[in-house]
Amino acid sequence: MSEKDPHRPPDDAIAEGARARAQGRPRYACPYPLNSPERTEWLEGYDGTPADRAPDGPLDKG
Repeated sequence: MSEKDPHRPPDDAIAEGARARAQGRPRYACPYPLNSPERTEWLEGYDGTPADRAPDGPLDKG
């Protein structure tokens, strides 16, 4: 049986960012330096959207 340790940090920055948001940590808690690829990935995970994609529009417009 090969279960993952729930206390082990995720293997990639995207998963780490998503986990930080789920745990209620603030966005500015990103541990990676400015302009680094890891920071971009962490923020993608935190925000739930790829950095190279425009944000979705409001849902109230038909």
